[in-house]
Amino acid sequence: MADADSPYGAAPASLGGERYRPHPVRTWAGELTVAGYGRGSDGTGTGTRAGNGTRAGNGAGAGDGGGRKTRRFVRALPALMITGGLLFDALTPDDFTASPLFAAAPLVAAPFFSLVNTGLTACAAVLAVVGLRISDDVLMSVVGVTELVTVLTVAVLAILINRVVRKSGRQLASVRVIADAAQRAVVPIPPDRIGGLEIAARYEAAEADAFIGGDLFAVQDTPYGVRLVVGDVRGKGLEAVEAVAVVVGAFREAAETESCLEGVAQRLERALAREGRRRDGLDALEGFTTAVLAEIPRGEGVVRLVNRGHPEPLLLYADGELDVLEPEEFALPLGMGDLGDWPDRAREFAYPAGSTLVFYTDGLSEARDAAGVFYDPAVRLRRSLYPGPDAVLDALTSDVRVHTGGKQTDDMALLAVGRPGVGQPERRRTVEIVKRP
Repeated sequence: MADADSPYGAAPASLGGERYRPHPVRTWAGELTVAGYGRGSDGTGTGTRAGNGTRAGNGAGAGDGGGRKTRRFVRALPALMITGGLLFDALTPDDFTASPLFAAAPLVAAPFFSLVNTGLTACAAVLAVVGLRISDDVLMSVVGVTELVTVLTVAVLAILINRVVRKSGRQLASVRVIADAAQRAVVPIPPDRIGGLEIAARYEAAEADAFIGGDLFAVQDTPYGVRLVVGDVRGKGLEAVEAVAVVVGAFREAAETESCLEGVAQRLERALAREGRRRDGLDALEGFTTAVLAEIPRGEGVVRLVNRGHPEPLLLYADGELDVLEPEEFALPLGMGDLGDWPDRAREFAYPAGSTLVFYTDGLSEARDAAGVFYDPAVRLRRSLYPGPDAVLDALTSDVRVHTGGKQTDDMALLAVGRPGVGQPERRRTVEIVKRP
């Protein structure tokens, strides 16, 4: 099938009924991600990004500009301190000394400069003290020697601190690479087209330096159509990652062999039950995973869902209307089968051409603003037009950062699946979502 796209055109998007001015939003093309995935320009999903610009800053734009200004100021600070010390010493009586400024300059440089530049800053501070005391003819006095020894000692310590910081930075970079590789192995990035459907996915961890979390997604083309799972494992850390690996691995196998979606859900239930029995302590009793499973048969224009205690998916139509796909009967999360017997029942929904399915974890729907108000993706997306799944996720991730002020408290996984319509134009890679002041 040819790569088709949405017929939405270039209409300005709106979130929650608000109007937006034209502004390009960064997409996965060529991005780098740190607590999430990035998609390279070839669609292979290579690279890492720092949170849509800078992960620590939780956003791009004005935040990035402020960060660059801060970094420039910090880099200029050691020179300013030495210059200020020289001026202070020249303009004040002999009883006043600027040695604290000279001592502080190499300490400021140590965590931010290279070893060579830290050494040059330390030498400049020492030479400044020596030059001033020679000009005052007090270099060999008690005061002069004390100041010189103080600044010289701090300069040596600054060089040692720089070495420690640089070594720790290299170790952290190595850990980040390993963690990123582990995340990709456990929850691989889906291709941008599977079974004739357009796929977009995002994973963003709540912590700035975290790569691995308990949220998961997987998409697979099977003899029964495209099947997918989006879920959220209770807990954090390596135990949650182990459970993610169990769920994704069981889904990969069951999606190929089970003839119905209910059978896939039961296979995941049994896999988690085995994992729970293997573990000791609290996780053996309380471990569970919320999940929603979907099946999109070829050529039928429908989607079947089994929801196990997970936030309801959204169906965004080509005209901007939106439906929340609620189950007929709510069921317990996976891994809690011992508490009751609720048979899985798949519910079927119409899935017309040109529409987009949006799946997400509670890291999105439970994100709060400063007043404690939860983020509602259904309200935000309704009556909005987007050129494709990537643009939908761009809008959501950008808007939730605005809603929370960049203070994300939980991991967030999102998956968007678009069904191309006949005769759709070439896909646009940007969406206009700048909020009106």
